[in-house]
Amino acid sequence: MKTGHVGINVTDLDRSIDFYRDIFTLDLLGQNTQPNRRSAFLGHDGTLILTLWQQSDGRFTTNRPGLHHLSFEAPDLTHLHQAETRLRARGATLTHDGIVAHGEGATSGGLFFQDPDGTRLEIYVTTGLTAPAPHADAPTCGFF
Repeated sequence: MKTGHVGINVTDLDRSIDFYRDIFTLDLLGQNTQPNRRSAFLGHDGTLILTLWQQSDGRFTTNRPGLHHLSFEAPDLTHLHQAETRLRARGATLTHDGIVAHGEGATSGGLFFQDPDGTRLEIYVTTGLTAPAPHADAPTCGFF
């Protein structure tokens, strides 16, 4: 088996569509605009990656069981730096100050941030990174 698409509850569908399309350069594959059933389907080259469901209020909470964070692998460092530029232009909440290693001495790492509803997200590369790790004793993707 492999992971299929991921569904995320959001409070404002239009805002979330704009955020995810911009930051992850996803295409809008489809959308349901019926009141009380609003949803969107985002992906690349016709392949569904993410569904957004306007079914919640408030903010993402980390003190309940469920999703810890959602990560996306960038193809290379150039894409990672471009994502950082888009995040900073939006004023997104970054967990660390920009791109960081997954751990001390690691060549993998990325960006750790929140979507407009507080859902924790990561964009990473698997190799080639020379950035420091923010913590020597904990993995960066732990959002410590």
